[in-house]
Amino acid sequence: MTGVATAEATNRVSGPVPSIPDYGPATRPNMVAVGTMVWLSSELMFFAALFAFYFSLRGTLPTQWAERSEMLNVPFAFANTIILVISSIWCQLGVWRAERGQVARTGSLLQVKQWGMREWYVLTYIFGSIFIAGQVYEYAKLVSEGVTLSTDSYSSIFYLATGFHGIHVTGGLIAFLLIIGRTFTTRRYTHLQETGAVVTSYYWHFVDVVWIALFAMIYLLK
Repeated sequence: MTGVATAEATNRVSGPVPSIPDYGPATRPNMVAVGTMVWLSSELMFFAALFAFYFSLRGTLPTQWAERSEMLNVPFAFANTIILVISSIWCQLGVWRAERGQVARTGSLLQVKQWGMREWYVLTYIFGSIFIAGQVYEYAKLVSEGVTLSTDSYSSIFYLATGFHGIHVTGGLIAFLLIIGRTFTTRRYTHLQETGAVVTSYYWHFVDVVWIALFAMIYLLK
């Protein structure tokens, strides 16, 4: 029996782990990606609490909501939302380049098709920064009109919901800076760097989707 087992082990074909029918390759999942998804799930519950808080106050103070919502600049906020949505497209293009191992452009800067992950992530960072700048401008405009964090219930939940989202976007921008900076400090692009670029895109798509929901809740629902 021992000889048979030894012969089977010797004749076993080396190569990738075989696929399990209907389940894909029997490989270990990327723990960094799994951990990021679990963390984003907790962040989703946090924003869900803010949504519940918003609708609870709105249900008890409909008159205040009707008056304050008229002060919002919906076209400006819509344009800012489009900027954030487009940044998610640039981010995904950067992810595809990262998965192919293309860190930087292979042609001139004007040859967009030759861009690598670095260039697309720089563009994502620029668009995300414009979004934050637009949010700061909106805050300044509202404060100049007398709407501050402590004015009333509407202003409190408005600044809390949009402000916490802005903090998350700022965190994403910092992550992009780290990913971009790492491409300049290392000579060889590793699997760890690729994983970092991919999970950062998960986070960025998450804050994008959350903002779309916030925009619909705060600016569109009258």
